[in-house]
Amino acid sequence: MNRIIVLFFVLITAVAARAQIVTENVTYDDEGVLLLGYIAYDESIQDKKPAVIIVHDWMGIGPFAKEKAEAIAKLGYVGFAVDIYGIDSRPKNTQEAGKLAGTFKNDRNLMRKRINLAFNEIKKKNYVNPDRIAVMGYCFGGTVALELARSGADVKGTVSFHGGLDTPYPQDAKNIKGKVLVLHGGDDPFVPREQVSAFEKEMNDAGVDYQLFIYSGAVHSFTNPAAGNDNSKGAAYNEKVDKRSWEAMKTFFKEIF
Repeated sequence: MNRIIVLFFVLITAVAARAQIVTENVTYDDEGVLLLGYIAYDESIQDKKPAVIIVHDWMGIGPFAKEKAEAIAKLGYVGFAVDIYGIDSRPKNTQEAGKLAGTFKNDRNLMRKRINLAFNEIKKKNYVNPDRIAVMGYCFGGTVALELARSGADVKGTVSFHGGLDTPYPQDAKNIKGKVLVLHGGDDPFVPREQVSAFEKEMNDAGVDYQLFIYSGAVHSFTNPAAGNDNSKGAAYNEKVDKRSWEAMKTFFKEIF
């Protein structure tokens, strides 16, 4: 009987040792604009790990993005929830969020500069394999993730969850070095079919290795429970599609890493 108890505790200890998720805040700078990101990784994995940059939605970095960083860490990667707006620019409501997001959407060079700063920051960490970095983003963050790829950054893969797919520089798709995965709600009124078609043409013209998943019955923000469940508002959570898109992402990361 004592032997069984000992074996039980050995097993519990071994399981706990397999996942030691640690988190840390990280500050970086854009010519005087302080940015505050959030990193999560499994400390029990001794080797240098692939990293996944996570870009927030239009409300800025918060619990949702940080939870995704921790979920990425549980997959064995380093999750880095980045800050595009800056520590002094935290929207209090959707009106402020729309204004902030609009600033970056209307200035893609600034958008690319901020996300490249994050890309360079995560490469400095001694527990990160700098040659195995991907980027993912939600809504506004999906747009940012794609602009990082279009900028020519050496990311192995780019994932957009219900993100905007348009760009004023479609010719820059030729700079994309890695693979692309777009996870899109088929009924998303904010990213209409015309925009999706233009994106497909952009990718095809540039010869990019991309995948496009269109989920029927899903609207904008389908991964975020805070969006509610009323599709008529144009943004709503969809549990089934949330799970399906996460599994698609996991398969994609296994392939590129």
